Amino acid sequence: MNVFPDFDGLSGISELREVAGALLMFVLVVAVLMLIVSAICWAIGAANGNYQVATKGRIGVFVALGGAILAGAGVAWLNWLVTIGGQL
Repeated sequence: MNVFPDFDGLSGISELREVAGALLMFVLVVAVLMLIVSAICWAIGAANGNYQVATKGRIGVFVALGGAILAGAGVAWLNWLVTIGGQL
């Protein structure tokens, strides 16, 4: 009995990479816009002595940076999994 793995079973990898790339672009555009708006709010709040606006702006900046980092890490993880799957 000859049993071999089906190497054609991963036929949709190129589409998966395209979808992941499109999602990464969308997340990064939103993160950059959020970073700009939050930084402006942080600066205006700090300049006018409004600590509530400054705090919310600071939190927004950190959330935008964290979202961009997680999106990049997610794509790197997906590429690693696809590479590992192709080697099995």
